[in-house]
Amino acid sequence: MVKRHAKLYTDDHCHMPTSHMTYWGSSALMFDMSARLLLIFCVLIFSLDISHGLPRSGFQISSFEKDNFGMKLSEPEKGRDVSAERLIKKARWKSNSDPPTPQFKEKYFSQMIDHFNFNSMGNGTYDQRYLITDQFWKKGVGPIFFYTGNEGDIWDFAMNSGFITELAAQQDALVIFAEHRYYGKSLPFGNNSFKIPEIGLLTVEQALADYAIMITELKRELGATICPVIVFGGSYGGMLSVYMRLRYPNIVTGALAASAPILSTAGMGDPRQFFQDVTADFESYNPSCSVAVRGAFSQLEGLAHHEDYRRIQSSFNLCNTPESRQDIHQLKGLLRNAFTVMAMLDYPYSTHFMGRMPANPVKVACDTMLNGPNLLSALRETVGIVYNSTGELQCYDIYRAYVECADPTGCGLGPNSLAWDYQACTEIELCFESNNVTDMFPPLLFTEQDRESYCTKKWSVVPRPGWLRAQFWGDDLSTASNIIFSNGNLDPWANGGVQKSLSPSLIAVNIPEGAHHLDLRGSNPADPLSVTEARRKESEIIAHWVKMEEN
Repeated sequence: MVKRHAKLYTDDHCHMPTSHMTYWGSSALMFDMSARLLLIFCVLIFSLDISHGLPRSGFQISSFEKDNFGMKLSEPEKGRDVSAERLIKKARWKSNSDPPTPQFKEKYFSQMIDHFNFNSMGNGTYDQRYLITDQFWKKGVGPIFFYTGNEGDIWDFAMNSGFITELAAQQDALVIFAEHRYYGKSLPFGNNSFKIPEIGLLTVEQALADYAIMITELKRELGATICPVIVFGGSYGGMLSVYMRLRYPNIVTGALAASAPILSTAGMGDPRQFFQDVTADFESYNPSCSVAVRGAFSQLEGLAHHEDYRRIQSSFNLCNTPESRQDIHQLKGLLRNAFTVMAMLDYPYSTHFMGRMPANPVKVACDTMLNGPNLLSALRETVGIVYNSTGELQCYDIYRAYVECADPTGCGLGPNSLAWDYQACTEIELCFESNNVTDMFPPLLFTEQDRESYCTKKWSVVPRPGWLRAQFWGDDLSTASNIIFSNGNLDPWANGGVQKSLSPSLIAVNIPEGAHHLDLRGSNPADPLSVTEARRKESEIIAHWVKMEEN
């Protein structure tokens, strides 16, 4: 990370020599002239900062930032002290200890059910939910910040993406959070949406078209046709933000894609990487933690091998006694999933996103794991951080607490999990595995063959490996522009995304102390410096995109 150092000259640079003081009484005139000359010299040095060439404001756009932001100073501004400050005056990010409370209104947009087939549904529509606030907007002029909703209820994302509204307050933006089709209340066929063939219209392409049509129409209705649009998204939503900029650059000026695994979900990379990175999160806190987890899983496997199912039930406080290897497989998946959730949501403060989570859950988990009376009970208490955060659950129903699906990192529960399972069976490739060699978990494989078998049985579809890569460019993004790829080093999804800047306007922002899209969350006193700096940089880049669009 590049840091700019504005070297301020202190009194040491202008301090009068002691010898001058000894001649004050007899050589006042000489001293007065010398002092005046020295004072003028010091003022010149302070205002020009010869060693760094900084303007008096102390701010400078470095050559690195010019390259990465794609900034070009116009001719009249070149050489002027205030040029750089003027470019990003409004963009300087200030962490807000008392962020504004967004006043969202819930609305519905009449959306086409099928954008690409004129015969199948005619011009049939469904009600797509969106949230909107204009409380910060400079009407008809300010930018539009549009969140590309992902696999869940849109209120959950709006309430956990405070950076967007904080930035809107600073940059006079209209804010819209759009819900993804087949999630939350945006169900094209109501209660029949998850039946076959109705679910067949759940695709990335249809979702992107939804957003493109919604943006275009709302801009017309709100008198905002000249307002530039910046799309935001986290995780799968971040992938959609990237795709919006690729597919609809005529509609979208730029994109902030936070924790967007656009490479791994396109079938690129090592299938062992994800759970290896989950393990690394726990090892980085305490290497003994992963040793203890391995030991606990080893003891579980030993009991399963001897079919000591009653001991397993009592050790993990299960509602029902396991009866087969399939039940043991399900239990292992449930246990592994808890560590995945804690690694993703390793925020420095407690949250209520994807369930209740304490501050620094990886630390809490390791401390629990290393201080139990025995390894199996310690493992039970550790996963309870995720599955029994209230302490009110009397026992674990392994088939209700965790649903195995086409995403080994977890689909969640309820109707939203069905939609994501279908997407993981069609376009989103998630053939990740644990092996107990490169990670601390028991061997749980999920190959392309496993995926095809599962998806054919569950949804009557055959996955198309490579389709997402062909549609949305894979890692061949060099001809794209105006995309920020942010990733946190604590996030197990980070290695599935873009972590190196690809061009002056395809910019990677890496956050050493960041978990899953931490930068999209609102300001918090516990935020590490690296995420505050990331938000500052993101805000400057976005302000520059908006400025260039206005010109």
